[in-house]
Amino acid sequence: MSQAASDLLHDLWVAGRRLDQLPAQLRPVTRADGYAIQALIERHSSSPLFGWKIAATSAAGQAHINVDGPLAGRILAERVIGNGGECRLQGNLMRVAELEFAFRMSEDLCPRASPYTVAEVMQRVATLHPAIEMPDSRLAAFERAGAAALIADNACAHDFLLGAACPPLWRSLDLATHEVWGYVGDRPPRSGIGGNALGDPRIALAWLANELSQYGATLRAGEIVTTGTCLTPLPINPGDRLRGDFGVLGEVSVTFA
Repeated sequence: MSQAASDLLHDLWVAGRRLDQLPAQLRPVTRADGYAIQALIERHSSSPLFGWKIAATSAAGQAHINVDGPLAGRILAERVIGNGGECRLQGNLMRVAELEFAFRMSEDLCPRASPYTVAEVMQRVATLHPAIEMPDSRLAAFERAGAAALIADNACAHDFLLGAACPPLWRSLDLATHEVWGYVGDRPPRSGIGGNALGDPRIALAWLANELSQYGATLRAGEIVTTGTCLTPLPINPGDRLRGDFGVLGEVSVTFA
C-alpha cells in the first residue's frame, strides 16, 4: 500500500494535478501509516534530504485543515529556491506564501525513548535563517483529508526558499515576540510574530525532533527545519513579488512566475 500511495502522490505532484482524496485501498489510517508513505518520497530525489517542514503550527492553521496538532513533512532539494529567485505557480492550488524561521542543524538527533528538551535541541543548531514556504496539496479536498492522509501527502510541502544565515545575535533574541512583515506588490503589508509557530520557533523545532524520534527517523546534521508561518498566509499570484522583512535578522524575497 505504501509504495503505491507514494507513487500516486508523487505522480500527481510532478504533473500538477490532484485527486479529491486517495483511493480507499491506498488511504492511510494512522499517523504511522502516513509517515511510512511520506518516507518513500525521498526515492524521487537525486540529492540528500534538504530538510523538514512543520504544518499547522497555529490553532487557526489546525482548524483550517481539521487536525488537532502539527504535522511534519520532507523538503526535497529539487524544490528549494535561492533567495531572490523565481517560483512558478503553475499547478499550485493553494497559492499562498508563509514567512518562517528555519534552523540548520549542526548534529544528528537520533530516535530515543525520552523526549528531547528545547535546550538539548537548541544545542544542536548551527544557524537560523529567514525563509518562505509555498505549500500545496495533491488532495483537492485537503481540508477534509485528515491528519494521516495529509502526512502521506508530505504535510502539503511544495516549494521552499531559504535566506542567508541570520547574524549570531539571534541567540539572544526572544524569537516568540520577534515581528515579521510580509509585503506583496502594492497591497497592504501583513505582520506577525515568531510565537505564532507553536508559541515559539524553538518549541516548534523541538516538536519536530520528537515527532521524528517517535516514528524512528533521525534529524540529521546539515538539514533545515522550517518551523511554521509567523503570520497569516499571504495570497500570491503570477507576477507578484514577495518580500519578507525579519528586521535585524534579514530579508527574503521571491518573484512568482
